[in-house]
Amino acid sequence: MPSGTDIWAIVGGKLVADKISREAAEQVAADAVKKKKNTEKVDVATVDENDDEWVVRGTYPIDMEGHPWTEQFEVVLSSKGKVKSMDTSLL
Repeated sequence: MPSGTDIWAIVGGKLVADKISREAAEQVAADAVKKKKNTEKVDVATVDENDDEWVVRGTYPIDMEGHPWTEQFEVVLSSKGKVKSMDTSLL
């Protein structure tokens, strides 16, 4: 369902988004990190919109030889929600 922050167009008789919402960008990024890093818990800290892309940053826990640790991530998404890049590093 369209929200106030989405831009919608009718293409071939179907309603499609030209731009995903902030909430959708957060969810896509969190799901990508969960899948790539095989983790269940992802804490999103910021979601920023820059030109035609979303930049989502946050952290997730890891187990480093029996010791809990935290890694940070940055996921860059296209305005349509495709993952363009993902960077992770230890805090």
